[in-house]
Amino acid sequence: MPDIRTINVTRYVTPLREGGSLPAIAEGDDGFLYALKFKGAGQGVKALVAEFIGGEIARALGLKVPEIVFAGLDEAFGRTEPDEEIQDLLKASQGLNIALHYLSGAVTFDPAVTKMDALSASKIVWLDAFLTNMDRTARNTNMLIWHKELWLIDHGACLYFHHNWDSNATQMKSTFPLIKDHVLLKDAALLKEADEHARNILSDQIIAEIIEALPAEWLAYEETGGNAEETRKVYRDFLTYRLSNSDLFVNQAINARAAII
Repeated sequence: MPDIRTINVTRYVTPLREGGSLPAIAEGDDGFLYALKFKGAGQGVKALVAEFIGGEIARALGLKVPEIVFAGLDEAFGRTEPDEEIQDLLKASQGLNIALHYLSGAVTFDPAVTKMDALSASKIVWLDAFLTNMDRTARNTNMLIWHKELWLIDHGACLYFHHNWDSNATQMKSTFPLIKDHVLLKDAALLKEADEHARNILSDQIIAEIIEALPAEWLAYEETGGNAEETRKVYRDFLTYRLSNSDLFVNQAINARAAII
């Protein structure tokens, strides 16, 4: 099971960027800076669940992801925050949130500047098709270069079936045609090899351990009557099916790549 630390947020430093989710740079009680994402933001706790599952599966596959921690917000935190919108966000986010170690000095990945090797690109395309991640496009790559290495960030748009919960049985069988917009698709010439690599590493047990590490308080969904274990089962079934039937999305990606090269 992933060994996830829990920190307490001691200081709100600054918003990271404009946008509805208002992620922030914050300091933890361990003295480190984090990119903090709030359960009280627009997409709610499901974006945190997607962030955790996506990031930890990427890590299991050997891809670089900043350390993910659970970040506690005390009810007193933010009372002195002068911005009313941010203060409301902090109040709505009391309890556990999610944070990623802040990669100070990192720059956004630019495909025109940094050339990816075919296998690395294929592994990332495979990951995003597996997770139904629609948010790694040329417009928003969600990748950083830090110390000359590529790091993956922001998996909150993965597993988008959970925003329409009853669609899970259909979406687990999706070929994921949105892969055609992936920023690395042109470079992903070794998708079959990436599929073999991923299937050799991932297992139903690893998937189950990642999902088991999610805080129960995040998973008390209305759709499952507040039953966190039932929620875990839906995520587990979704991902184990896609792993066992990866040809569905691998062939879609291969065909989408052939159409653009």
